[in-house]
Amino acid sequence: MNYYNKDIRPQPEKDHQLKLNNRRLLEITGVKEVDSFDSEEFLLQTVMGYLIIRGHNLQLKNLDVSEGIVSIKGKVYEMAYVDEEHQEKAKGFFSKLFR
Repeated sequence: MNYYNKDIRPQPEKDHQLKLNNRRLLEITGVKEVDSFDSEEFLLQTVMGYLIIRGHNLQLKNLDVSEGIVSIKGKVYEMAYVDEEHQEKAKGFFSKLFR
């Protein structure tokens, strides 16, 4: 075994993919948990971190917890990841979310 060429980056448990069709249908894989959602915002825990999806008239079309697949329909305006590096932003978002 050649230790010099070994990839030491941690690999996610599952693949994580986002597929957006015409800003109306979003399919996401690698979802661990749906933390909260309403018609304007979804908060998902994925294998790559927390994902926030914002839009208008958002609806949960499909949820497969065992496979980690979520489908959301509605007008998608924004998708953003909340990383550990941006803890202040995350705290502000969560405090706003749970008022």
